[in-house]
Amino acid sequence: MKELMQSEPVRELIRAILTLETEEEVEQYLLDVCTINEIATLAQRQQVAFLLRDKMTYNEIEEKTGASTATISRVKRSLLQGGEGYEAARKRLKGE
Repeated sequence: MKELMQSEPVRELIRAILTLETEEEVEQYLLDVCTINEIATLAQRQQVAFLLRDKMTYNEIEEKTGASTATISRVKRSLLQGGEGYEAARKRLKGE
């Protein structure tokens, strides 16, 4: 995974995202580069990560988000392996 993240196409994608300045620009960009299902999946994973950090149970998260236990488990594994990206976004969204 680290090799993929260091590839020039991925680095360029990251730089492109960083150039966007408004929610509308990000919305349009996501619609251009992702399918609706991919956007929904990304949003659901973020929601699951935030709810896991809030100490909600798998059952509560499944009920609230519709995420499968497999998805919840996958996100939890990511959090246990660091989850720095989720945490940075969560803190900034909460104004910390």
